[in-house]
Amino acid sequence: MLKDHKALELDKILLQLANETTCPDAAELAQKIEPDTDIRHVERLLQETDDAFVLMAKYGAPSFYGMTNVTNALRRAEAGGVLNLAELLSVAATLRAIRSVSDWRKKSESVKTALDYRFETLQPNKFIEDRISMTVVSEEEVADTASVALAAIRRKIRAASLRVREQLDKMIRSQTYQKYLQEAIVTQRGGRYVVPVKAEFRNEVKGLIHDSSGSGATVFIEPIGVVEANNEIRVLRSDEKDEIDRILTELSREIGEFADGIIQSYRAAVELNLIFAKGQLAYKMKATVPKLNPEGRIAIKSARHPLIDKNKVVPTDLYLGSDFDALIVTGPNTGGKTVSLKTAGLLTLMTMCGLMIPAADGSEVSIFDHVLADIGDEQSIEQSLSTFSAHMTNIIRILNIADDKSLILIDELGAGTDPVEGAALAISIIEAMRTKGTRVMATTHYAELKAYAIQTVGVENACCEFDVATLRPTYRLLIGVPGHSNAFAISARLGMPANIVEHAKELVSDESTMFEEVVSRLEESRRKMEDERESAEQLRLKAQNMEKEAEALRDRAEKDAKHEIERARMEAAELVQKTRREAQSLLDELEDLRRNKQKLLTAEQKARLKAGIRDMEKASDPVHERRIDEDYVLPRPLQVGDTVLIYDIDKIATVLDVPKNGDQILVQVGIIKTRVPLKNLRLTDQKPKEKKKAAGGHRTVTKKMDSAPARNEVDVRGMNLEEALMEVDAFIDHALMHNLNMLTIIHGKGTGILRNGIQQHLRRHKAVKSFRLGVYGEGESGVTIVELK
Repeated sequence: MLKDHKALELDKILLQLANETTCPDAAELAQKIEPDTDIRHVERLLQETDDAFVLMAKYGAPSFYGMTNVTNALRRAEAGGVLNLAELLSVAATLRAIRSVSDWRKKSESVKTALDYRFETLQPNKFIEDRISMTVVSEEEVADTASVALAAIRRKIRAASLRVREQLDKMIRSQTYQKYLQEAIVTQRGGRYVVPVKAEFRNEVKGLIHDSSGSGATVFIEPIGVVEANNEIRVLRSDEKDEIDRILTELSREIGEFADGIIQSYRAAVELNLIFAKGQLAYKMKATVPKLNPEGRIAIKSARHPLIDKNKVVPTDLYLGSDFDALIVTGPNTGGKTVSLKTAGLLTLMTMCGLMIPAADGSEVSIFDHVLADIGDEQSIEQSLSTFSAHMTNIIRILNIADDKSLILIDELGAGTDPVEGAALAISIIEAMRTKGTRVMATTHYAELKAYAIQTVGVENACCEFDVATLRPTYRLLIGVPGHSNAFAISARLGMPANIVEHAKELVSDESTMFEEVVSRLEESRRKMEDERESAEQLRLKAQNMEKEAEALRDRAEKDAKHEIERARMEAAELVQKTRREAQSLLDELEDLRRNKQKLLTAEQKARLKAGIRDMEKASDPVHERRIDEDYVLPRPLQVGDTVLIYDIDKIATVLDVPKNGDQILVQVGIIKTRVPLKNLRLTDQKPKEKKKAAGGHRTVTKKMDSAPARNEVDVRGMNLEEALMEVDAFIDHALMHNLNMLTIIHGKGTGILRNGIQQHLRRHKAVKSFRLGVYGEGESGVTIVELK
């Protein structure tokens, strides 16, 4: 890593990134990241980080646990080598992690990201993963399920071992041999079952001596009776080893065939682990993706140094490269100047590494070819360099590298030598850097540089906010305001005797005193303006909240009003139903009266009764919107034969009679004749019908025969009961005129009001012989079939 990047503490950020990874190779890759100078590549890196951040927020982070670098083992298997059990387990764990990441992506595949091509590179291999799981139990044991032959050999070994142990158990429980044994146990030596015998009785137990204890008091003898069985076990153990070698050789060969795919998938998984670690680090830093530009323009909003506790630092705005290309930061020691310098450089380097930065949305960062820094004490005892000499050596190096694509950060420019010469040298260095087109940010104590920044176009002053009361910096950078050292105030605050501080003030030149006073007044004015701005912002927020509350109250009032209207409509509907029932009862009574007295109601009387029902309904609806237009005036007097609109029921009618006195006009609607108030009639565009008069002045009415084609069904769905009954009566008259005797009335199923009302009406109709509901195929209960007399 370049010394400039290390001076800006990029290595510490990369170490934090490495700690967020779960794979050793990903951690190593994280610490080797270098800032990229290609803006397109940086945009892609940032897009990948942002996509990982969004995916984690929606679906949680994928697990990369268990991945290890098995490239060497896979290449050896590919070349024909045999992998040991530990290597096989590592391959299986890596394949399991790759499959886990691939399955995680399938759950979120509806979201398209810049990471898709990396996920597509993953090639899960469940076949090899399962083969290893069925073969290897641990780093020391192969599973019985590895092969049929191995399972059979192990069964034989267990059976032979059981026979040997049974013989030896009988022996150690025998009264004859117990006195010869050191302990009544069966053990193994060299893979053969033996019993511990006291040394003095070694000749009493016939068999082969395999070992003795350290003290020589015990010898381990294989009794002669189990030698053959032990030999059989030894042969079976050899067969078992041969079978295991064959299994591992075959499995290694199979793994070698997939070596390229597994290695490629592992590398893609490592890169994904690093990218998701970037997303996790961004989440911890509460970071955002900045906008990029190649013009050397920096505009970072609410920037925070990522290595400083966020509770101790005030977010600050950093600007450079737009209105000015050089920024001179002044202020006291421990005032936060160096932190501001490092923040600008570190956030730029983080962006160039594809990392999101701890700043507000809308921040902008430029991509530089060189980020050069001279920060810290560069004194070198070995090279006999003073602090000043070391800084100058570093600045010379920077001047040789710098170009118009460079960002230069210098701490305490010109310090370590005579103040007058140091200030002059600092100004000259800044001008030389600006001539090359670089972006410069430097800290200093020299008042001359403050004046230089005030007088020079393209150079701006800045200072770090410092709380003299607590002697602590807030790390907030104030651009456009020169800082002052606060040396006298800090010294007095720390307990310096007042007479010393006052005498020091007297020793300062008048020009310096006046300059510091101007700076102090500027600082005081700035703080006052910020307090006023903050108060104005609070008032604005308060007004905004009041506006939202007022809108909420208005919405609630409108909602309540709608609710009340709806409630009134429901009450009106109930009242309408009640009125309809009462009106129907009235009609029934009149019909009964007609039957009893052998009298018939005229169509006009029926129409009046039904019109009365509608008037009752409208009068009973408290929220009914009247359709009568009181301002309407007929364009001319009505004449017999005019076509008019009955406005409140929206029906077309023909004028039959216009009385000389009164406003009740006799009209005909279909087959119904009724009188309607004059103000409820609207003259249509049709011309009055011509009236034919007979000789002698008598009027002759010519009835126009119905020329409509015969029809045997009528659809009354969507009508109210009164309209439906009128339509049914007209339909029956039409059928009688055409000699039809089977009719179909379509009234729908619905609530049954139309069906019941129509059927009650049909029961009383003199032309109806019978009626019934429809059957399957006719419309069932949605239609009524009528037979006429």
